[in-house]
Amino acid sequence: MNHTYQVKLDAFEGPLDLLLHLINHYEIDIYDIPVAQITAQYMHYIHTMQHLELNIASEYLVMAATLLAIKSQMLLPKPEILDEDTEYEEDPRDELMQRLIEYRKFKEAAKTFHDKEMEAQQIFTRSPHVFENTERRAPVNQGDVSIYDMLDALGKMFKRKQWEKPLETRIQRVEIPIEKRMEEILDKVKKNKKGVLFDELFPEKTRPYIVATFVALLELMKNNQVSCRQHKHFEDLYIY
Repeated sequence: MNHTYQVKLDAFEGPLDLLLHLINHYEIDIYDIPVAQITAQYMHYIHTMQHLELNIASEYLVMAATLLAIKSQMLLPKPEILDEDTEYEEDPRDELMQRLIEYRKFKEAAKTFHDKEMEAQQIFTRSPHVFENTERRAPVNQGDVSIYDMLDALGKMFKRKQWEKPLETRIQRVEIPIEKRMEEILDKVKKNKKGVLFDELFPEKTRPYIVATFVALLELMKNNQVSCRQHKHFEDLYIY
C-alpha cells in the first residue's frame, strides 16, 4: 500500500537562517550577494528536504520564489544612464540584503545572551537553605556542525549513492522507533573512538529509515550524547 507521511523538525529556524548559513559557509560578501550561486545552493537544500518529505514551512518556498525572481531581474539588461536626471534603479538584492543584515544582528545578540546565560549557570552562590540532589549540568557540546551541514551531507550522499530514485515510494507500513535508532547510533559511536562517518549511519535506502536516522541523530545531539564535527569546510562529517 502507498504510505505518505511528513516529519516536522523544529530545528530549522527559517529561510533567513539558511541563507545566512550559506553566506558564512561559502564566505560570501553579504553586501554583494552572487544571486545565481546562492539560489542554486538554497534550492539544493529545499530539494533535499522535499526528497525526505520533511514538512517544509511555506516561508522557505516563498524565499525560494523570491530568490528566483531576483535572479531573473539580475539577468535583465541594465538601462544606460544618459544624464544625471535619470532615476536611480534600485538593486533588486537590496531588500534581501537589509533583511539578512538585520537578522544577523539579532542572531548575534541572541548568541551573546545565550553565552551569558550558560556562564551564569556555572556560578553557584551559597544559600541559607540546603538543597538536595543539586545537579550541575555540563555545557552542551554538539560540535561545530549545524543542521544545514547535515542536510547538505544527506543531499550529497543521495547523489553519490544514486538514491534519488526510487527511495522506495511503495513501502510497507513499518514503524521505525526514533528511540531504537538513537540506541543503535549511540552504540555504534561508542564502539568507534575515532568517530563514525556520517554516511555509515544510513545503510538502508528507505525513506522512513533515513528520516528516522536523521531525527534520531538530531535528538542525540540535542541531548548532548553525541557531537557532529567537520574538520574543514566541504569535508566529510564525523559523529563522536
